[in-house]
Amino acid sequence: MSETRIDHDRLFKELLSTFFEEFVLLLFPRVYEHVDFHHLSFLSEEVLTDVTAGEKHRVDLLVETKLKGEDGLIIVHIEHQSYIQPTFSERMFIYFSRLFQKHRRRILPIAIFSYDATRGEPSSFTVEFPFLTVLDFRFLTIELRKLPWREYIRQDNPVAAALLSKMGYNEDERIEVKKEFLRMLIRLELDEAKQRLLFGFFETYLRLSEEEEIRLRNEVNTMEEKEAAKVMELIVSYEQRGMVKGMEKGMEKAKMDVAKRMLAKGYDADTIHELTGLPLEKIEQMKK
Repeated sequence: MSETRIDHDRLFKELLSTFFEEFVLLLFPRVYEHVDFHHLSFLSEEVLTDVTAGEKHRVDLLVETKLKGEDGLIIVHIEHQSYIQPTFSERMFIYFSRLFQKHRRRILPIAIFSYDATRGEPSSFTVEFPFLTVLDFRFLTIELRKLPWREYIRQDNPVAAALLSKMGYNEDERIEVKKEFLRMLIRLELDEAKQRLLFGFFETYLRLSEEEEIRLRNEVNTMEEKEAAKVMELIVSYEQRGMVKGMEKGMEKAKMDVAKRMLAKGYDADTIHELTGLPLEKIEQMKK
């Protein structure tokens, strides 16, 4: 899957908003102690305009909560760009200052770096003179690629399971990473919707080849019998869902091809709708 076709923001936002408490507990345990998760709401998307650069930036996740009994906000910004951005820390400060100006309450800023490279990212923005520090703005950061994935596989945390796909494994460990992800998924015993969310996130960033999938099955067969059966059942279940989805896409494409040919021969939209089952709106769009 090409980089341009992945909606990184949507994937991360869905994962973190569904499992926000687990996310904080996993990556920021000291913060976890101070957040009241009984008072938690996700605010509408904030769009901040950089007047000087003429650009608009979106805050990925803005969470309203209570911090030590006082109303507060948590900003979570997900950074996917793989190239170095010298002004990133300045941009984080702008996010913070604009939101503080609007909400006038304590705000905790967090930056998650999800790209595949490893490098040292800044966690502060400073404005100073030899005689005075005017500003020393700091924010929490996590570079996912720097996280040692093996240290997270014993945790019964759904965010840990999903983020294995973005942690610091090498190419030779891909099969083992997916095997441990499946074992975590079995232990978590989540409902189908949440399980599907985790599986979809993981597969987006770590998809095995056919040869690797065969090797994975061989490794699963060496596991303890009950666990192996559950993991294999999970694998087969998602393979079948993928096949059905592929068939549905194939059928849709076939209908579209037929509709295009019928339009070329002068058939009206109502007739095409009756014969193919395609929505009239879609047929009208095909005319343009």
